[in-house]
Amino acid sequence: MLAFSMKKILLIEDDLTYSKIIKKFLEKNEYNVITTTKLSEAYGLLERETPELIITDYRLPDGTGMEILEKVINSKNNTPVILITNYSDIRTAVKSMKMGAFEYITKPVNPDELLSTVKDAFNKRTIDLNSGTSESAKPASAPVEEVDDYFVGESRVALQIEQYINLVAPTDMSVIVLGESGTGKEYIAKRIHHKSKRSSGPFVAIDCGALSKDLAGSELFGHVKGAFTGAMDNKTGHFESAKGGTIFLDEIGNLSYEVQIKLLRAIQERKIRKIGGNKDIDIDVRIIVATNEDLAVSAKNGEFREDLYHRLNEFSMEASPLRERKEDLFRFAELFLQSSNKSLEKNVEGFTEEVKQIFLNYSWPGNLREFKNIIKRAVLLTGEGYIDTNVIPLDLSLPENASSEISGAKDLKSSFEEKERSLIIKTLEEVKFNKSKAAKILDMDRKTLYNKLEKYSID
Repeated sequence: MLAFSMKKILLIEDDLTYSKIIKKFLEKNEYNVITTTKLSEAYGLLERETPELIITDYRLPDGTGMEILEKVINSKNNTPVILITNYSDIRTAVKSMKMGAFEYITKPVNPDELLSTVKDAFNKRTIDLNSGTSESAKPASAPVEEVDDYFVGESRVALQIEQYINLVAPTDMSVIVLGESGTGKEYIAKRIHHKSKRSSGPFVAIDCGALSKDLAGSELFGHVKGAFTGAMDNKTGHFESAKGGTIFLDEIGNLSYEVQIKLLRAIQERKIRKIGGNKDIDIDVRIIVATNEDLAVSAKNGEFREDLYHRLNEFSMEASPLRERKEDLFRFAELFLQSSNKSLEKNVEGFTEEVKQIFLNYSWPGNLREFKNIIKRAVLLTGEGYIDTNVIPLDLSLPENASSEISGAKDLKSSFEEKERSLIIKTLEEVKFNKSKAAKILDMDRKTLYNKLEKYSID
C-alpha cells in the first residue's frame, strides 16, 4: 500500500516495457508513480491527480511531450517537467529547456541519472514553493540554460558534443578532451562529471602547465615528511583528494616523463605511492584529461608515452573553436553579460548593433576565454546601458581579423598573445595596478597572472 506522504509522479511513456521498468525503479525509491501512454489521458490525470512531477517521453502516439510542457507553463503552476528524448531529438530537448522544462534525459535512461534528476526536481520545487516562484513557468526568453556555467548551444557541433557527453558520462571510461586554448575544455569535463555516477564525489581540476617539474609528482600523488628538502609534513595529493569523484588534468602534455610513468601505473593498477613512501594507496577516481596539442603525434615523436596515450584515449571529443559556433555566439554573449553584471555589480543591458557586427566578423583566436574577458572588461567600463564600440578593443574590427579563416597556428598564437598582453596592461592601468582586482576582472588566479606578467615582461 502506498503511503500518502509519497511524492506523486506522472509518467507518460508509450513503451510499456520501458514504462514498467521506470515505474518499478521509482516506486522502489519510495515515489508514487501514475502511468499513462497517451497525451489525452495525461491531461485528465494532471487535473485529477495533481502530480508533483511530470516525466514524459518526447514522442507519444497522439502528440509530443512539448505539448504537456506548454500546458504546464500556461497553467502557471510549479510542476517540474522532465523530458525523455532520443539522441536524435537533442535539439528539441534543448528547446524544451529554454521553454521551461526542468531537465531532459536521453535514452537509454541511466537509473542513477534519473533518480538524481528526480530528486533535484523535487528540491527545486520545494525552493520555488517557499520563495513563491515557479521555475517551470519561466518564459521562453529566460536566461540561457546553465549547469555550473555550462550551457548547451544550438549549433551542430555543440549538439554533437552534448550527445557525446550523454553517451560517455554514465561510464567510467577515461576521456581526452581536445581543443584550442580557451574553448571550454574544463567545462566539458565538469559536465561529464555532473552527469556521471560520480557526481556526488569531488571534481578536482589541475592545470598541469602550472605545475613545476620538481613538484608535479608531489602535487598529484602526495609525499611523506622528509621525502625531499622542504617536505616538512605529509602531503595528500590530488589523486587521493579526488576519491570517489573525477580528476581533470588540463594540458596533460606538460607532464614530465617521470610523472607520466607514475600516472600510467595509477591508471593500470589503480594504486599510487607517495613521493618518498613505501606503501601503495588504492585510488578510486575517473580520469579526464585535456590538451591543445596532438597527443598522437607527440606519442609517435617520443614526447609523450604512447602506452599512456592509449590508456587515456578510451574516448575522445573535441571542443570546437568559437569561430565554428557562430550560431551560439550571442547566447554566450548573454551568458557572459549576466555573469559580469553580477560579479561587477553593474547594470549593462546589451550590445549595440555595431558591436554585434564586430563580434560576428571577428575570428576569436582566444575563443570563449577571450570573449568572456572582453565582455567583462566592456561591462566594467560601460556600467549601465549598452556596450558600444568605444569599450571594445580596436583590433577586433581591423580587416585582418575579420575573416573566420586562420592563416596558421603560429600566427594565431602570436595574435592571441599580443591581445592578451594588451588586455592585461589596460586592466592593470584601470585598477591602478592592484593585481588582486586585475586577476578577478581577467578571470584568472593570482598565480596565473604573475606567470603572465613574467611571460610578457610586464613590470
